[in-house]
Amino acid sequence: MRKFFPVEDLARDERFNQITMNDRMADQRTAITTDSRPSRAANRIVPSRGDASDAARGLMHGIFVGEIQALEGAGRTCWDFTTGEEAPFELKLDMARQCWDEARHVEISIKLSDWMGSEIGEYAENTVLFQAACSSDPVLRLAGVNRALEGLAIDVFTTMKEFGEVAGDQYLEFAEDWMLADEVTHVKMGSDWLRKITENDPERRKKALDFQSVVDKLFSYGGTRSESQESPIGLARRFRELAGFDDQEIDVIADLSLAALEERKAAVLEAQAAHN
Repeated sequence: MRKFFPVEDLARDERFNQITMNDRMADQRTAITTDSRPSRAANRIVPSRGDASDAARGLMHGIFVGEIQALEGAGRTCWDFTTGEEAPFELKLDMARQCWDEARHVEISIKLSDWMGSEIGEYAENTVLFQAACSSDPVLRLAGVNRALEGLAIDVFTTMKEFGEVAGDQYLEFAEDWMLADEVTHVKMGSDWLRKITENDPERRKKALDFQSVVDKLFSYGGTRSESQESPIGLARRFRELAGFDDQEIDVIADLSLAALEERKAAVLEAQAAHN
């Protein structure tokens, strides 16, 4: 079996439609609007939104494909690095446990998508999660995937859990709460291993945290995730604390996300002014 599998060769059947991060960022439907008309990314996903059903189904499909890529990424980390020399056996054991969790999440997500009235491939798949798992340094994978992207998963699952609770959907609420517990564990594993492996290597730790910051900034684009009600996804502070983030780290993500939201709003206003 070859090592360091390229993202272009991920196994997908004809149901899947993949897009790049550039495609996603260029899609004007992700814009934060400045009027009262409902838009998929205009505010927090709550039942009172005019497009709540479609927004929730789209987010659920994003969770589904994200779980597939998280499974693939953790599996690659188990295989790509020499045990002992490049990655401790215990780290690989944690990644194997994560594979087990992600496989279960994929099955749960398929059932939830069916329950919510959507199907595989109805929404596009962004492969950036697996791309973050392609680094030649296992520590960067922990920072980019377990800390940044699994951290985002904590925010997403918390938002969907709250949506299910408010909407009175006990199946969605229960399933999201169940998966959220696993995600907190995955982020905690990343936090613990990053600190342990780089304990005596501050330069490597800085490089890993810088990479995490890049991924966090990428997924804060347009204010998709922030503590503002104008963002569709909230920042789950308490669960991030349980996952090993300290207050300063959470504040940095919060500030980054809010700045991205304000930047996107300003861009929308500028575009509207130019159009008028």
